Amino acid sequence: MSTRREARKRVMQALYAHERAGGSVEHIVHTLINTEFEDDPKTREFAEDLFRTTLEVEEEADEVIQDHATNWDLRRITAVDRALLRMATAEFLEFEEIPPKVSIDEAIEIAKAYSTDDSGPFVNGVLDAVLMDLHEQGRLHKTGRGLIGMEAIRERANSQ
Repeated sequence: MSTRREARKRVMQALYAHERAGGSVEHIVHTLINTEFEDDPKTREFAEDLFRTTLEVEEEADEVIQDHATNWDLRRITAVDRALLRMATAEFLEFEEIPPKVSIDEAIEIAKAYSTDDSGPFVNGVLDAVLMDLHEQGRLHKTGRGLIGMEAIRERANSQ
């Protein structure tokens, strides 16, 4: 049985491939996602949905990421980190059932494994700022399990 972290790793790779080589979204989904999770339909569906959703909200994600990647032009951020930031931001915006803390923790762990030594803290800092900004703008809509940890976010926003 596959895990959602494995799905997120594969989605990060698919986003990287799409940015670097372009090509058909369908081809990338088939070669990098569907074949990997052919024996696990739930994980395959999650990975495919996350990949497609991240591409759909890429412009919106890039805007909010750029606002919080202090002193960094989005194009100068490593492609892996950029993919992870976009993916986690897509989870914030479009996956109501995923707690924001899970999105951040997963992005950090994948960054540590696949990117530079500084990527974990960098991804953490940017995503924390993005999360607070989305919350303050009323753009963060979480339900069910996605509400886990939201009280801490509200308290932190109120104390600033």
